[in-house]
Amino acid sequence: PASPLDVKHLDRCLGCLSCMTACPSGVNYMHLMEYGRRHIEQTYRRSFFERLVRILLGVVLPNPKIFKFILGLAVIFRGFEKFLPKNLRKIAHFVLKLEVKGKVVTPSTFMPTSKHKYRVGMLVGCVQNQLYPEINNATIRLLNRHGCEVVVIKDVGCCGALNLHLGQREKAFKHIKSNVDAWCNEAESSKLDAIIVNTSGCGTTVKDYGHLLREDKKYSKKANDISQLSVDIIEFISLIGLRGINREKKLKVAYQAACSLQHGQSICDEPLELLKACGFEVVVPSHGDLCCGAAGTYHILQEKISEELQTKKIKSLVHCSPDIIASGNVGCMMQLKMSDTNNVSFPIVHTVELLDWATGGPKPPSMK
Repeated sequence: PASPLDVKHLDRCLGCLSCMTACPSGVNYMHLMEYGRRHIEQTYRRSFFERLVRILLGVVLPNPKIFKFILGLAVIFRGFEKFLPKNLRKIAHFVLKLEVKGKVVTPSTFMPTSKHKYRVGMLVGCVQNQLYPEINNATIRLLNRHGCEVVVIKDVGCCGALNLHLGQREKAFKHIKSNVDAWCNEAESSKLDAIIVNTSGCGTTVKDYGHLLREDKKYSKKANDISQLSVDIIEFISLIGLRGINREKKLKVAYQAACSLQHGQSICDEPLELLKACGFEVVVPSHGDLCCGAAGTYHILQEKISEELQTKKIKSLVHCSPDIIASGNVGCMMQLKMSDTNNVSFPIVHTVELLDWATGGPKPPSMK
């Protein structure tokens, strides 16, 4: 069984995967960490409060309908958030202040506005689609402009990452298998050239479906096929080439490299190159390889360490004196915006919003 010391150290690990980038032997620490988390949940008895928080996180965040319902309750009972534990109170304050900009993307097919070249599936995410729908809308516009028919499938839901990181393997696998079935059915009935993911934390998990279900006779091949099709939006645009660039966007962008993108998927230079191609002056803060402290639900479960990392990251970004801060992961964006002690006056946007704007789309709502 896991000891209290085992739990302490594994719980405090961000899962930022920088050790995978640094390891000369190429050890896949992500898989070891997943095994460790599962072992803890199976053999260690947490306190009642810890269990309650982890159960709630594993139920609410991956389920858009429940999450939306909770948001509605939060608005109705505004003021009651002060009675919540500190780590949950901060999130409640942030969500209540957040002005959702854009229309939530629902299952549909979005046809290209230029010559038809590709047909792609798209993962719209859980929290992202409810709180930052403008990211998905910008992604669809950009893909449509580049000849892509974009399919958002009804039966595709949470990628499984949130439950997986909480050690809730069975719940995670339920989401994963549902997604694999839905995407495989779509690919069989009408070809899919790729599956686009615009939240790097989700993308790292989807690309790992093949490994996660490798021992399942029914799903191993199908899951591997989905992993092979999965690409980050930045990765995909880099492959097909960015077109229709308007070079008038002479703004300074500080790029916050999400851990799941640079360490989990080894996508490092592509975002910088695409932003520069659009005419942006791109700066990378010092210690850009360090985590901002979001790390999925880490900022809730390990608040103190998360806040220390958040402060360091914000100071390094502010030191760049940018016009905009860009990132490829909604978790990082929320972490930077959620600071109580660090005044971040710069707009914080997803990289794809800037690419969409630079190629004919509207100005990102956060910049208006």
